[in-house]
Amino acid sequence: MDTPERPREDEAAPAAAGPREPAAPAATPPPGDEAREPAAPAAKPAAAAPAPVRRSPFAEPPETVESVPRRALDARSRRDFLLFALGALAAGLGSWWLLPDRTRSRLLPQAGHDVLDTFAARVGLTRERREAALNHALTFDDDVAEALYSRDRRVRTYERSVPGALRNNYNGRTPGPEYLASWRLRLSGLADGTTRELTAGEILARLPFREQRTRLVCVEGWSCVAWWGGVRFADLLAAYPPAPGARWASMRSAVNLDYRGNPDPYYVSLDLETARHTQTLLATHLDGRPLTVAHGAPLRLVAPMKLGLKNIKALTGLEYTTAEPRDYWAERGYSKYDGL
Repeated sequence: MDTPERPREDEAAPAAAGPREPAAPAATPPPGDEAREPAAPAAKPAAAAPAPVRRSPFAEPPETVESVPRRALDARSRRDFLLFALGALAAGLGSWWLLPDRTRSRLLPQAGHDVLDTFAARVGLTRERREAALNHALTFDDDVAEALYSRDRRVRTYERSVPGALRNNYNGRTPGPEYLASWRLRLSGLADGTTRELTAGEILARLPFREQRTRLVCVEGWSCVAWWGGVRFADLLAAYPPAPGARWASMRSAVNLDYRGNPDPYYVSLDLETARHTQTLLATHLDGRPLTVAHGAPLRLVAPMKLGLKNIKALTGLEYTTAEPRDYWAERGYSKYDGL
């Protein structure tokens, strides 16, 4: 008997008979969406441009390679050498020209000294021009200080407890008190053409007494706050007016001594603009007491906007002038204006 063959495992068996479920209808798009394109994928944001790197103005610039012919390099080297040699020669000659004669004689023998002087003179570097150049350099600070000066601007003042011990900084030896008995202030260059001689008592009786606490600054590098009393220079100018056209005060101390004790008159020049400043005093008192000989009794100048070498002690003569008068330290190489 023939036996029907069993289907192989790799062949699908026929589906069982029976009713089939209808197939699910395809999804229908909602009204109005028939023509809509499928949504595109979201675009990625563009990458931000890197921030520019700021170079420090002090940074060294990047190196660049430059091709230069050998002949040009040789010419440039020769030119630089010649320019350097000429610059060194000019600097040496200029330095020699500015040196004092005594220093020159120590640096070179007379023969070399004469050769350099002759060469300097041939190019116009004469001794007269040297003095003029040095004077211009010396007065440059004076010109700046004078341009910045204002009669309405006051220097700093201090509390009563601040003043300290003021040095005895006389130029030379401190004079003895012998001159005090016969002391007079000789006042000349007045508008009425007369010459007056005033005692300290007469000055204090006629003019109002003022006090101030200001700093005295010395050219040697020290300073000290002092409590001064006296009369304003401006009040003296109003009581004894100068002749028309006067611009300067020539101030003199006839009792000044040198270090050996010999007479050595001291004299300073003071512009009348500074003299009229409200803080410029003709002082008669220090720390509430009359001046001592060590500090310029019986009358001295206190101009706190000037260096101490202008603040003349033991004043004996005062003359108003139209031309700038002589000045003790200016004649010895210091400046004339001496403003702070």
